[in-house]
Amino acid sequence: MDEITNGLDSSTAFQIVTCLQQMAHITDATVLVSLLQPAPETFDLFDDLILMSEGKIVYHGPPDHLLEYFEDWGFRCPERKWVADFVQKVISRKDQAQYWYHMEVPYSYVSVDVFSRKFKESPYGKKLDEELSEPYDKSQSHKDALSFSAYSLSKWELFGACASRELLLMERNSFIYIFKTTQLFVIACITMTVFLQTQMDIDVLHANYYMGALFYSLNILLVDGLPELAMTLQRLEVFYKQKEFCFYPAWAYAIPASVLKVPLSFVESLVWTSLTYYVIGYSPEAKRCT
Repeated sequence: MDEITNGLDSSTAFQIVTCLQQMAHITDATVLVSLLQPAPETFDLFDDLILMSEGKIVYHGPPDHLLEYFEDWGFRCPERKWVADFVQKVISRKDQAQYWYHMEVPYSYVSVDVFSRKFKESPYGKKLDEELSEPYDKSQSHKDALSFSAYSLSKWELFGACASRELLLMERNSFIYIFKTTQLFVIACITMTVFLQTQMDIDVLHANYYMGALFYSLNILLVDGLPELAMTLQRLEVFYKQKEFCFYPAWAYAIPASVLKVPLSFVESLVWTSLTYYVIGYSPEAKRCT
């Protein structure tokens, strides 16, 4: 978790880290969190500390031994100074000198490379190397700890999750669908007034009018679906990002997005046809209407 407390007050940050600590202890899980200048009460919650600079590990071990580790180097944390603030400044070239307490020895800047190299030679670094050198026994792992497929869920669960998300998005955009249907209803009423009481015959002369009305109906239904195109294009960026992260395959996204739109298209077509079909003067038989 990368800088999860940015923009939060210290009380909220403390509650979040406390919750993560309890979850880690109860589930015996490992939670890796990076924070910038945490408050003292938040800093004290961590069981282990990794201090990094310029891509190198300067210290990795219990927070209780942190001040002792830097005192061995000749740097002491002043009273009433936050430990988190101290460890970030003691490895800085600009702020490091103010923490030097061996007055009998001339101060010289200790670089990050030196800190990193000395850490590997320290008891904490050697202990860490010993722990990492032991081969990991995979037989002790939980059956779900290792993934053998790109997706963690079954195909049916992926389909259900994408369908649920699509329904939620449709519910959030319900105003657009209601507006589209209402707009189609108004245009259908206007179209009815154009053909009302025209009493066109079924002959070669009026055939062009029937074909024109049919072409107009197709165009209206096509234009009525253009807002869907805009919303789909807006979601493509999110789709590609989540697909690359193996959240779901393309078919799990495309099928629900297409199938769930069919009832809406059917309702719009039904509204238009039921209002304009008989008024325009098409064949009155029900089988011809369908």
